Amino acid sequence: MRKKDPKISKIFINRELSWLEFNQRVLEQGQAKELPLLERMKFLSIVSSNLDEFFMVRVAGLMQQSSAGLRKRDPAGLTANEQLELISKRVGRMLAEQAMAVNEILEELAKNNLCILRRKDWSDSQAEYLSDYFSTELMPVLTPLAIEELNPPPLLPGRQLNVALAIAERAAGKKVKKIIIIPVPGIFRRFIEIPSQNSTALVPIEDIIAAYAYRIIRDKEVISSAFFRILRDADLTIQEEEASDLISMIEQVVFERRRRAAVRLTVSGGGDSYIKNWLIDWLELDHRFAYLSDTLLDSAALMEIVNRKDFDKLKITDWPPQKPSDLLYSEDIWQTVQDHDVLLSHPYESFEPIIDLLEQAAEDPAVLAIKQTLYRTSKDSAIVKSLEKAAANGKEVTVLVELKARFDESRNVNWARRLEDAGCHVIYGVVGLKTHAKALLLIRREDSLIRRYAHLSTGNYNEFTSKIYSDVALMTCDSDITKDVSTFFNLLTGSSETYDFSKLTIAPIGLRKKIVELIERERLVSTPDRPGLIMAKLNSLEDKEICQALARAGSSGVKIRLNVRGICCLRPGIKGLSSNIEVVSIVDRYLEHSRIFYFNNAGHSEVYISSADWMRRNIDKRLEILIPILSAKHKERLTEIMRICFEDNSNCWILQADGSYKRKKTSHKRVRAQETFWNYALAAVRKASRPNLRFKPITEEKQA
Repeated sequence: MRKKDPKISKIFINRELSWLEFNQRVLEQGQAKELPLLERMKFLSIVSSNLDEFFMVRVAGLMQQSSAGLRKRDPAGLTANEQLELISKRVGRMLAEQAMAVNEILEELAKNNLCILRRKDWSDSQAEYLSDYFSTELMPVLTPLAIEELNPPPLLPGRQLNVALAIAERAAGKKVKKIIIIPVPGIFRRFIEIPSQNSTALVPIEDIIAAYAYRIIRDKEVISSAFFRILRDADLTIQEEEASDLISMIEQVVFERRRRAAVRLTVSGGGDSYIKNWLIDWLELDHRFAYLSDTLLDSAALMEIVNRKDFDKLKITDWPPQKPSDLLYSEDIWQTVQDHDVLLSHPYESFEPIIDLLEQAAEDPAVLAIKQTLYRTSKDSAIVKSLEKAAANGKEVTVLVELKARFDESRNVNWARRLEDAGCHVIYGVVGLKTHAKALLLIRREDSLIRRYAHLSTGNYNEFTSKIYSDVALMTCDSDITKDVSTFFNLLTGSSETYDFSKLTIAPIGLRKKIVELIERERLVSTPDRPGLIMAKLNSLEDKEICQALARAGSSGVKIRLNVRGICCLRPGIKGLSSNIEVVSIVDRYLEHSRIFYFNNAGHSEVYISSADWMRRNIDKRLEILIPILSAKHKERLTEIMRICFEDNSNCWILQADGSYKRKKTSHKRVRAQETFWNYALAAVRKASRPNLRFKPITEEKQA
């Protein structure tokens, strides 16, 4: 058995703890007093939704390993149980900080006439109004569940808010405590607006239910109440090879999530401990993952506050997406892409050209076929509507809808059925792999030839997230790239097993090999007088081989600058191992989502964009695409994007050797990368809108 190199093992940070440090950076945005109140609340909501998914997937997986008695250690040297212990304590501190920040913001919102009134704050007239509301609106819908008396006990779905009542009953002459649970119906808004003279007054629906629940259980004494949420294991494996009907299996998996083991319990603080302890026992939950909360439960509640209208002064200034700089003078998108590749930078530049392109393609008689991958798309997708219209107009439309996109399975099943009904050829993904690549191929007849057009992106075909995620994309009709995209779609549809790609690199076929080769080449061409340079901008870095290759290159003198938004398992600053490696992370108004890679290559620089992070799951378990940037202009622009990100001193954190992050100090010159990119997009449009006037000088006319 091959022994682990102790020097190499020192460079790894535990994946889960690294992710929690990312969520801490999000939390710190919620604590940043220089931000508007509702922008801070938005980040605190994201902290909760992030933690929900983290527990349902990552913590659930560790619990499965621990229950199975597995003692295998991760690259950082921790067993599953050791990780669970560290996670439990770290999350406890995080939730306490978050609750303090939420309560502080709620106090400040009240000063700005947006009041969240808890039960103790109600006036007599407000209590009377809410009493009537409970009787007429809520009580007919509520279902109290005497859990201990029902066999089998009813299912309490994960992520739903519940009201728990500790009641007293007489049994054999003694007073006995029992629990009744009232699920909060999802059909109601979380906050009920009540009459108020000088402010907007909102009351959490759970407070109303708890205050008047005695009317439903008239013959019982309510001793205490509490609110709680359960998170359940969502880390399910889909046995695709055994599925005769993948859609039905996906629907069954989504259904089964409701019945999986509990992985976290959050209970409102302030009540007695009886309800919390009863729930822990009933759920058979590891007590380390039962938390008390001294603020509103559930991220959705916070986001409902954020999205209130008429409070723009408490929000950040809007940055409307601009027309892409490469399309400012474009009147014919087809001709423009023939003339030059188009680079798009979202959300600073609009996603509308992609929607417009598909709408045109659906109606254009010259367009013969459309092929596209859909991983996550929006609720009311214009993209899907265009694909349906194209099929209705007789075009060959092939769509890979990735049914295994976690937590989007139900939506994607619905899209798949709609597209099939419209006459599209729908592929439900590839057995054993998730299709995470973002690719669109359009085939068009132009005079005597057939021309292919491709759109390749780091982000999803989602009109909503394109406004809040930072991504880059390429539109091209380069014959080599579009031929490779065509080969890629042939792989997806099972019509080809040929891996003959000239420009693109595909995971899981050869992506890791390509990345490691690029890193190794940089190490070999690096010299003391002309040291190599690698820059990478990505969401996560975890792959062991890539981390080791980066460490080797850094030890050989290559300067390595990594902008990693979330998980980074490569530990910088270790003398003799990773001292030449710099890692930063930006957390700002937009989610940094683009993947861009730069290799200096002894002055012959190469730049790539990709759908893939440098993680084992992306490289081994997903279909991904690495795209070379051929235009010198676009290479320069992407390099500039990375350079400015490293100069950011407003929302940038630096990874320390111990795995913690420190906010970069602001120098005399303030740099905020996202604001810079927005200003660039705005300046390009303003420059293009200036009239191009020619001035003719007046000269003395020649006399006749």
